[in-house]
Amino acid sequence: MYTRQTTTTSLPIYVQISELLIREIAAGRLPNGSRLPPERDLAKTYGISVRTLRKALVILEEKNVLERIQGSGNYVRAHTSINSVYSMFRLELLNGGGLPTARVLEVETLDKPDDLPAFGKSDRAARIRRLRFLNQTPIAVEEIWIDASAGRVDPNKLLDSLYEFYKKELGLWISRAEDYVSIGQTPDWAPAEFHPKAGAPVGYITRFGHSDQKGSIEFSRTWFDPERAHYVQRLT
Repeated sequence: MYTRQTTTTSLPIYVQISELLIREIAAGRLPNGSRLPPERDLAKTYGISVRTLRKALVILEEKNVLERIQGSGNYVRAHTSINSVYSMFRLELLNGGGLPTARVLEVETLDKPDDLPAFGKSDRAARIRRLRFLNQTPIAVEEIWIDASAGRVDPNKLLDSLYEFYKKELGLWISRAEDYVSIGQTPDWAPAEFHPKAGAPVGYITRFGHSDQKGSIEFSRTWFDPERAHYVQRLT
């Protein structure tokens, strides 16, 4: 069993800023047609250099969600389908958006327990437990099971976005997911930073992740603090 208490930061800072801005746009906090603050002001807000900010803005241009007008500024060009690293991460802060990060609590490969639903082809799976943050605020704990047939999960190579980790390290693409949202109770392994104590009622999400290559390959369950975050599914 592998245990780690440090926060992972898998994405370069300019990619993190681009992802944060995409989530702000998707949440409507940066509405279509709005002009971003001057680059120097925006860079100061995020504590980065103007050069780093501009690298983030180039990503937004490439995704067609930002128009840079010489001598005028940067304007949001929102649309319904924005390709994002966190496009399948449905939790947002109560006022919208928020950059997702994660702290790995535990990684272990073991036999699937009887309480797991059927998924994958193996009797064993890697179990990953994490504390999730939005803008450094702890909002959820999650337990992800990835079928052993997907390959070995190296704890030292885990990324904030597990779907990016699957692509990079396992050659596995999660093409679709099924979510079921209900009410659960905080598990007894949740760390103290997660505000609702063990047994407290919280939001609860179960998810089946499907790969075109391997079918149903992942099962996860997430317990989130409804006083800090909510589940959002935007329909287009």
